Amino acid sequence: MVFFLFLYWSNAHLDAYMMRILNLCAINAILALSLNLTNGFTGLFSLGTAGFMAVGAYTSAILTMPPNVKIMNFFMEPINPMLLDINVHFLFALLIAGILSAFIGFLIGAPVLKLRGDYLAIATLGFGEIISVVFTNTQTITNGALGLKGIPQYTNQYWSWGVAILIILGLKALVNSSYGRAFKAIREDETAAQAMGINLFNHKTLSFTISAFIAGIGGALLANLNSTIDPTMFRFFFTYQILLIVVLGGMGSITGSVISACIMTILMEILRVVESPMDLGFISIPGISGMRMVVFSVILILVVLFLRHGIM
Repeated sequence: MVFFLFLYWSNAHLDAYMMRILNLCAINAILALSLNLTNGFTGLFSLGTAGFMAVGAYTSAILTMPPNVKIMNFFMEPINPMLLDINVHFLFALLIAGILSAFIGFLIGAPVLKLRGDYLAIATLGFGEIISVVFTNTQTITNGALGLKGIPQYTNQYWSWGVAILIILGLKALVNSSYGRAFKAIREDETAAQAMGINLFNHKTLSFTISAFIAGIGGALLANLNSTIDPTMFRFFFTYQILLIVVLGGMGSITGSVISACIMTILMEILRVVESPMDLGFISIPGISGMRMVVFSVILILVVLFLRHGIM
């Protein structure tokens, strides 16, 4: 209740920039929880989060954009007529985005979850890159490399944090259930888990599919926050950021993922200064493009060396 009162207060007292950071904290928390379900709780080394985000983002964008905005976007090649007049409520767009991402996650998971460790990571990373290429070349559906602009900005602090809280509660219930205990058993020792009668393939697929569902919803919220998306947004860099949040928060820690997401989101904004030119009066320092990634990499190294179990 206190937190929702804070959200109500923030709507009247925080400027647009601060509200955006508040929303990004929630979205990054959602994405971190998605990755933590597979990597932290189930022990699957998945790097396909950005791909599922892209599916959710484009799905929500196409479902919520008015027909006239779609026509303005698809000026090089007309949009598929079946998609032109579709316009649904944001709630249904979120659900459909999550369900479609989950369906693709199920299709991808069926073959790749037979792999383990680094091989699974490479396969899921390849999926993310394939999605980016496919979206770049499906001009009549995604508008190709031009992306989509003018997406309705439905995402606000109530939507982002409301969804985040629902996912937190849902994941807590899941990990404390018999399914969650099976996930943890698979993480600790697959051979022992199988000996206890746990169906490895079914539980891995379930974890992977739920993770894709959550990532799709996170991507949808991001699309309706940014108002603009394109295929280059959803490359490995995005998955790397989310992986850093999960590692910092602690593998298998829901609370840690949420706290780490807030810390890293705020830190990412603060570190924009290292990529911008600075004039200290006696010396002028040019901005260094990509410097934030250097800082993030150093943070990841330090966390792995000194905080192997994260902050929680």
